[in-house]
Amino acid sequence: MNVADYLKRQFVYDGWANREVLKAIRATGNQDKRSLDLMAHILAAGRVWLERLKQVPQSVPVWPQSDLAGCATEAKKLESEWLDYLKSVADLSQTVTYKNTKGEAWSSSIGDVMTHVLMHSAYHRGQIASHMRERGHTPAYTDFIHAVRQGNVA
Repeated sequence: MNVADYLKRQFVYDGWANREVLKAIRATGNQDKRSLDLMAHILAAGRVWLERLKQVPQSVPVWPQSDLAGCATEAKKLESEWLDYLKSVADLSQTVTYKNTKGEAWSSSIGDVMTHVLMHSAYHRGQIASHMRERGHTPAYTDFIHAVRQGNVA
């Protein structure tokens, strides 16, 4: 498997995991604002990084206010857009220059940015799971191997 195919598989997993977390948040009866805020952040950060790679202006704040329906819509769009973007990339080692939210200029390879987005999402989904457990809710089971075993990632 080449790196592009590997990343495609990871973004399919990421989309599935985000949908599973949204289902778990929905099951709380929308009583878990912190989990929803973290989910909105996951999606906004994914959007911000995709826009950096596409070299377009940032369209969303990194910590947006959102509701469950807005997160579900953005999750679906974002997964599709990441997979489309990956199809268009010829060289994952290509460097992209961008400014972070503090206005600092940086350069990173496309592959490193994509890896960061995936790890950032997993990190915050772990925070959501921990927070939900602390509140007595059942978090989503988003282990990668579970997704593969269930046929959600080919």
